[in-house]
Amino acid sequence: MKDAPAMTGEARVGDYLALLKPRVMSLVVFCALVGMLVAPGDINPIIGLIAIVCIAIGGGASGALNMWYDADIDAVMSRTVNRPIPAGRVTKGEALAFGLILSAFSVALLGLATNWVAGAFLAFTIFFYAVVYTIWLKRSTPQNIVIGGAAGAFPPMVGWAAVTGDITLDSFVLFLIIFLWTPPHFWALALYKQGDYGAAGIPMMPNVAGVPSTKRQIFVYSVLLALSSLLPAILGFSSLMYGAVAAVTGFGFVFLALRLLRAPDGVDMRKAARKLFTYSLSYLFVLFLALLADHVVISLGVL
Repeated sequence: MKDAPAMTGEARVGDYLALLKPRVMSLVVFCALVGMLVAPGDINPIIGLIAIVCIAIGGGASGALNMWYDADIDAVMSRTVNRPIPAGRVTKGEALAFGLILSAFSVALLGLATNWVAGAFLAFTIFFYAVVYTIWLKRSTPQNIVIGGAAGAFPPMVGWAAVTGDITLDSFVLFLIIFLWTPPHFWALALYKQGDYGAAGIPMMPNVAGVPSTKRQIFVYSVLLALSSLLPAILGFSSLMYGAVAAVTGFGFVFLALRLLRAPDGVDMRKAARKLFTYSLSYLFVLFLALLADHVVISLGVL
């Protein structure tokens, strides 16, 4: 694997923003916001805003630490080669310092502004993504996404804890939905970007277990995801309005996963994988938006 190129010039503000992976983290932060808003209890709007900013900064810090460690493999993958470090606009040392400073700042401020359960949970989330997933799992096992996906699933629990100071079954359900969403989402991407991951030496499931096995696992996780998405309605912290949205969107997810399972290898398989990946991006947003809307409707006494 080749090293990141020499610096070509001074970094711009936009390069440091890119280190935070804003497009990737925006969905995570939105899910954390929903976790905060649907949690039982009240939080001062200013404190709530500070909490969301802290979670966003902490998530971005995780992205910077990920880019610091993965600069070598980013340089050989087509979708990451233009990131600030492999493109030579930011050094690895600058990215590491940036990530560590933001991590410490976000954890300390969240703990002081809300409670230390939330602060500690945010610290654990950053550690899990940067160390457990990025440094340990990503290059060592095809289960990297399954286990490492927990890092992206923790933020709703952090938002919940910022309000309640506690971790409950309801908040765990929000974690479970994102946790089960992660493998089919990323493995669908890996199916049509298989060459990139192979060139970078990352043991993604299609490269290790093969395409047929990956498609079967995507289908199984999609079914489990669709079922888990119904739990908020079953457990009673949402209404049948959310349950209906979860059922329809879950059916769509399973349908696309089934089409991928049945698609022959080649162009048809890559097209089916891309459709599932694209759908998965909007799926999680729609699901959590429905949960938030359901909570607002219930709070207003409409249902």
